[in-house]
Amino acid sequence: MVTLTLPPALRLSDRTFEELCHHNPTLRLERTAQGDLIAMTPAGSETGSRNADLLGQLWYWNHQTKRGIVFDSSAGFTLPNRAIRSPDAAWIEKSRWAAIPLEQRQKFAPICPDFVLELKSPSDDLPPLQGKLEEYIANGAQLGWLIDPSLKTVHCYRPKHPPDLLQNPKSLSGSPLLPNFTLDLTLIWP
Repeated sequence: MVTLTLPPALRLSDRTFEELCHHNPTLRLERTAQGDLIAMTPAGSETGSRNADLLGQLWYWNHQTKRGIVFDSSAGFTLPNRAIRSPDAAWIEKSRWAAIPLEQRQKFAPICPDFVLELKSPSDDLPPLQGKLEEYIANGAQLGWLIDPSLKTVHCYRPKHPPDLLQNPKSLSGSPLLPNFTLDLTLIWP
């Protein structure tokens, strides 16, 4: 991950940032609330496989319940603080998503997901990911999980609560936000 700090005179508008992303489709870019650009390297093969499994479990639960919309790591969201972020997996309750005009949904939708999941890869530093989860919660997310396969830990984030650190859990419950969703972590741990 590389952070480019732009001087105030070069801050990118939403439209300019969108055009930059469109013209550089091989880059995964995010914009912080301060206007800095973050370029993320592609995930390693093992991390990509783990992320696909996590996303698949979330998608399958949502397919069964039809409670919302699931997003993969290529989806970006414009948060209330103006940051444009792209979690590894996200979920938004159906009525909240439907309230966003179609034209805005086709861009970086102006909404913070209800649930976000970040998977730490070997090349990631933990503090920036923790900051990202705190940012999601501060901007409206109701549940966030930061999963670190190498340490077999999960940091669980909820509004108005300090993060919980779970050591080697076999599963995670998404209730009450995601009723009856249980994430099987035995498939994720090395």
